[in-house]
Amino acid sequence: MQAIQLQNESIVEIATFLVRRWSEEEGMIVEISDKMETRTRLNEKKIILTPLEKRIGKEFQKYRQFRTSLWYESMRMKFCKKILSNDHAFGFILNTMETQKVEQLGRKIWKGMDDEIIFNYAYMLVARPQLNTVYGRARIVEAFYQYFMFGAIKGEIQSSHFEKIKKATVFAKKIVKKAIDEKYDSDLLEKNVNEIVKILDIDSLLTIPISIPYMKAGMALSEEELLKILKIISKNKEGDFGSADSAFVLRGDNVYDEYKVLLDENKKMENKGLSPDAIGIQIPPTKNVNETTIYDMNLINRLKIKFKEWKYGWKEQHHRFGDEFDEESYIEGHEPFFIDVKKSIKTKIVILLDHSSSIASDALEYKKATLALCEVLAFLKVKFAVYAFSTQNRSVVCWSIKQENVKWNNITAKRLAQIVANGSTPLAEVYDKMFPMLQSRRPDIFLTLTDGEPSDPDAVRNMTKSLKGLGINMVALGLGPNTVRATTIANNLRHLGYEKTMAVSRLNDIPSKVISILEG
Repeated sequence: MQAIQLQNESIVEIATFLVRRWSEEEGMIVEISDKMETRTRLNEKKIILTPLEKRIGKEFQKYRQFRTSLWYESMRMKFCKKILSNDHAFGFILNTMETQKVEQLGRKIWKGMDDEIIFNYAYMLVARPQLNTVYGRARIVEAFYQYFMFGAIKGEIQSSHFEKIKKATVFAKKIVKKAIDEKYDSDLLEKNVNEIVKILDIDSLLTIPISIPYMKAGMALSEEELLKILKIISKNKEGDFGSADSAFVLRGDNVYDEYKVLLDENKKMENKGLSPDAIGIQIPPTKNVNETTIYDMNLINRLKIKFKEWKYGWKEQHHRFGDEFDEESYIEGHEPFFIDVKKSIKTKIVILLDHSSSIASDALEYKKATLALCEVLAFLKVKFAVYAFSTQNRSVVCWSIKQENVKWNNITAKRLAQIVANGSTPLAEVYDKMFPMLQSRRPDIFLTLTDGEPSDPDAVRNMTKSLKGLGINMVALGLGPNTVRATTIANNLRHLGYEKTMAVSRLNDIPSKVISILEG
């Protein structure tokens, strides 16, 4: 199993779940980037992480490092008020002290993280540079970091410098303890950084070389080597963590079940449906998009309440005959009996979203409405797939937002959120790209949401006829800025061979209109 390379998509999904749980911030987003070191942007509620493939060790070991890095950044989001740049000594030292502070505070809440923190320490130590490779006064700062974090240094340093490092470490730990015990925020640490700078006899603006948090490929450790380092770490950190079983820490049993689930989900994603490349459909990258901006929870909750009868499977309907008499209905002249009718939606639906330039001004509201639709369809357990089209680099692109056998989740929401409205309405070309998929899946309904007229009506008419020939019910929903315009668009679409056309002028009406199609 460890030979399988996890997709960033799978990792982002579980990482987003974990970071929101750990930090208790629902709006947190996770980005995976190989262009920068791991960091947290407090104001943006964003965590950027080094990808697994840039780390060392076996795949499971890489995942454990990634997961623990995520935990640290989640704790930074929860407990930090300030994060400075690591480019200069002042910021580097402050952030180092903050790391210890958030670790200790986080461990009080997440007691099960101890083994993973110790494991991660081993790889952190391995990834740090040998002191003889760091030049100038920056060597003293690196030695301070290693001694403060690990209780050990890699290589040799002048004895006079080492005495300063030990003194600075004792002082730094005292300040961190005081900040925790007396519930100070980052200000206390920041006020005392200059004292550490003074003890180390360095300039606070000293440039700190970029420390890459991973090693080059081919430098993986053997289990024997790793176990040896773990024993050193466990001994040096015994005052913080107590006695640790290095062999148990090495195995990572507590995380392996989670990792297996991730592998299973990853395998499912790899094997689902036709290859996008084979059918001319692209999958958005989903790495750095805040999907929470397109969640309208009021709209979603209203819709779920409105259609809850579908969720629970039964609806009362009035009839001339039945099991239960309704006196009020009889008096009012309505059918006097009502019966319980089983409700279900067996229909398979494919939805195509127009993201041409004409919707750019309303793109956010459009996405909120379509996301609410997806949330409700998932709530109702309807089998559905979602695609979108736009123009990118002067070429039309059909985007796969959600395939039929993929669950609607934050990853699929991220895909929707990042589509940029651009270009014309080349429906015929999009239908042609989708034809192999539609021929394979044979949905009951293919619904197109569009706010404009297609570039080539005759070509669309021919494609519509071909798709209907597959037994697919072709439906179009016209979107317009007002009732008149929406109705005009819907009427125009009717001439293109669609079996049914409808219109909306209010984007929030999209979900109800689509559900009405399924009810019909």
